[in-house]
Amino acid sequence: MHHARFRDPAGSIREGTYDPQTDTVAFAGAEYALDDTAIDVLPPAEPTKIVCIGRNYADHAAERDSEVPDRPLLFLKPPNAVAGHGDEVTVPAGKDQIDWEAEIAVVVGEQCKDVSAADAMDVVAGFTCMNDVSNRDDQDREQNWVRGKAFDGAAPLGPVLATPDEVPTDASVELRVNGETKQSSDRSFLMFDVPTLIEEITAYLTLEPGDVISTGTPEGVGALSDGDTVEVTVEGVGTLEHDVRVP
Repeated sequence: MHHARFRDPAGSIREGTYDPQTDTVAFAGAEYALDDTAIDVLPPAEPTKIVCIGRNYADHAAERDSEVPDRPLLFLKPPNAVAGHGDEVTVPAGKDQIDWEAEIAVVVGEQCKDVSAADAMDVVAGFTCMNDVSNRDDQDREQNWVRGKAFDGAAPLGPVLATPDEVPTDASVELRVNGETKQSSDRSFLMFDVPTLIEEITAYLTLEPGDVISTGTPEGVGALSDGDTVEVTVEGVGTLEHDVRVP
């Protein structure tokens, strides 16, 4: 099943059932096309935090001239980083390299702590698409990555939430910029899989309903330019699309 959050024509926020065959979302007898200008598609979750995983694909670690970590490399993006499907993301001004990073994102369904890998999928509400927009100018100069990763709009999410049964264990993830494919891989290449990530994260952090775990990006990252249109497609979820503005 797929779910979509949206603002209806009256301005109320709703969560409806999304039909990928017709590209429509339904709520209380009303049905809207996802691209209907009468509604605003909202991020499928309202996280208190986004826990991101660095260098979780060996090929991306190699292109960044970095080693694959011996345990999940964790960093955070705050709620201000969230953007939605169809948004224009304004990146920090005066930077030489703001990169795209397509990722499969996990949305947590319940408050949880100290979850074992064996039980981890029980706390997963579903999956969505994310672009981990990254300011390399500052990321490469700092240890905590606040300037590099936590700026406004640095985590476009969406367009919908797909329940775990909809997303294959080898689900593909692909990113296109202005229609040209830049990244293409699949979930089977994750160095640390989703249950392992949940076990590791919840050993330290309590996750809340709606929190997001962004599982890492494959090779093919590159710099965004003003006016770019980015599409992130995750098999079983759909396609997140957003534009880019460079001040």
